[in-house]
Amino acid sequence: MKSRTDEPRLYLKPGHDRPVRRHHPWVFSGAMGRLEGSVEDGGLVEVFTFEGEWLARGYLNRRSQILVRLLTWDPVEAVDEAFWRHRLERARHARHALRLEEQTTAYRLVFAESDGLPGLIVDRYNDFLVLQSLTLGIERWKPLLVSLLQELLQPRGIYERSDVDVREKEGLSPQWGILAGEAPPPRLIILENGHRFYVDLLRGHKTGFYLDQRENRLRAARYLIGAGEVLNAFSYTGAFAVYALAAGARYVVNVDTSAEALALAAENLRLNGFGEDRFENIEGDAFEVLRRFHREGRRFDAVILDPPKFASSQAHLNRAARGYKDINLQALRLIRPGGALITFSCSSLVSPELFQKIVFAAAEDAGREVQILEKLSQSPDHPIRVTFPESEYLKGLICRVW
Repeated sequence: MKSRTDEPRLYLKPGHDRPVRRHHPWVFSGAMGRLEGSVEDGGLVEVFTFEGEWLARGYLNRRSQILVRLLTWDPVEAVDEAFWRHRLERARHARHALRLEEQTTAYRLVFAESDGLPGLIVDRYNDFLVLQSLTLGIERWKPLLVSLLQELLQPRGIYERSDVDVREKEGLSPQWGILAGEAPPPRLIILENGHRFYVDLLRGHKTGFYLDQRENRLRAARYLIGAGEVLNAFSYTGAFAVYALAAGARYVVNVDTSAEALALAAENLRLNGFGEDRFENIEGDAFEVLRRFHREGRRFDAVILDPPKFASSQAHLNRAARGYKDINLQALRLIRPGGALITFSCSSLVSPELFQKIVFAAAEDAGREVQILEKLSQSPDHPIRVTFPESEYLKGLICRVW
């Protein structure tokens, strides 16, 4: 295939073309052989093998370890307004096919590389969209993307929450604020599987709510029917607690380091009809709180662990594994025989196989017998691209503990 001669060309080192041929969307800086032509960071380049065979087209950023994020492997597909429109429409149709709107008003509309839109996150909350621009390439196309989202979806407003650490790796500073239309209210009530939640789109974690756990909350609730006491560690704004009590659990203890998140958790529980006699909120480090519960002899019928990402790079993986093992060990010590452990990792570097080994090691140290009842992943509006294993970041286990 011949590209237009005026397009900048990136030639890979010998032997570095296989991932691109297999449609992995990243070209790392170590794969670069030479760059021909003038291109600013964030601009488009044609990617070639060392021998000169055309492979793909994407946008470049020399400041990032991910040198090129690939957009198309079709030699005749131009990256223009029609390209972005088609990708957004495809993502919208895919979400519509999930029929989420029947009982849910908040979901992920665009999931970056998995939707062929690397660096772009768009979440829908009722009539508002929250956008995250994670890369320099997307930042350059952002005005057009905002215009297309307005045209295709007619939201009341589009709010930016590009206040994430990953932008630093792209040479970008944090950004947030109104991109189009109205600003969302300080508190928005969303519906999820028939439950209601207050969401803070302006300051909440991620884009305001852990949308990726929606299906897991529903599946976990089946194992909490009639439970006595449930411990919800790293509880954030109490979504798992609402599902637990709605399933018939008698009492939930929420543990989180954020007093603000716990206050919103209390509001969410009351919003769904649960009074102060059904829950307890404890502000503190979950590792320390669980150790204290063990010393006090406190026991639970189920423990839910939904910690933040422990591994942000390969260098942190061993430390992250130790952290996951420790928190699962502490949880296993607190569960009554026959109770449930519902445990998660959202670190993409921790594979499902490694996570299972970590839980096994924790069970061995705790002297508990553990059965895996279900293996969990992210909700289907966060699809996993088969050529991009990094998109499978959330994994979980529902276990019976003896």
